[in-house]
Amino acid sequence: MSDEYTISSDPDRLDRDWIHKVISTDTYWAVGRTRERSDLAIDHSLPFGLYDADGRQLAFARLVTDHAYFGWLSDVYVDREARGKGLSKRLVAHIMDEAERMGLKRVLLATADAQGLYEQFAFSEIADDYSWMYRVWPAQP
Repeated sequence: MSDEYTISSDPDRLDRDWIHKVISTDTYWAVGRTRERSDLAIDHSLPFGLYDADGRQLAFARLVTDHAYFGWLSDVYVDREARGKGLSKRLVAHIMDEAERMGLKRVLLATADAQGLYEQFAFSEIADDYSWMYRVWPAQP
């Protein structure tokens, strides 16, 4: 990565005000998320921030993980003004390198519109011997 951008997993470096604002207002998956829940999610995940040369946060993602076998890539977001510069690819590549260093056996994610991005990192639809299941709260009729 060039010196123009830096990726860090230091939670103290995160701009939590910016993260909460964009995740809770500019995503389809977390509109209305409260600041309290946003902070809780960050605190219980491995967070990643991507910063410009001036230290301004331009992107965010978090990996929910046990640091041994499993990870869930979540809340991947790039500032609207910084899109089109390959920042999401840089961020996801960095996170996948970190997951590989941890020795994770499986990393999952859910997306409604970015399959092309994640396919570049060998993500594919689930097709294995497991029967994946999930539960949503509150219960959906």
